[in-house]
Amino acid sequence: MKNFAIKTLVNGIALWVAAMVVSGIHLGEDKPSLATRLVSILLVAILFGLLNAVVKPIVKLFSLPAIILTLGLFTWVINALMLQLTSWLAGPLGLDFRVEHFFWDAILGALVVAFVSLLLNILLPDADEL
Repeated sequence: MKNFAIKTLVNGIALWVAAMVVSGIHLGEDKPSLATRLVSILLVAILFGLLNAVVKPIVKLFSLPAIILTLGLFTWVINALMLQLTSWLAGPLGLDFRVEHFFWDAILGALVVAFVSLLLNILLPDADEL
């Protein structure tokens, strides 16, 4: 449970940074108070984490030839697809998260999320590694 909480926190911070850096990603901007923004970021992070845990391995399996052919660079496209899918599911769930354009916004957002997650995972190692 502690590991899930840390990963959700890392996802939330990474998505928040991506929303601040990439102009086409919007997260919690329509919420009036800081507390509701933080709850919105937390819920989007949980949704993003669930999609990464359930959908992403299936997509990676079916796109394995493209991943091999591009020497792993196609995983950025898969990460961008996970951001776009999170955006698509966030609307009906009432969450304030949207990615405007797939190619530039989602691809750059996936790059920012991967970089911030890498940095945070170095600073906050998993409980299994301690």
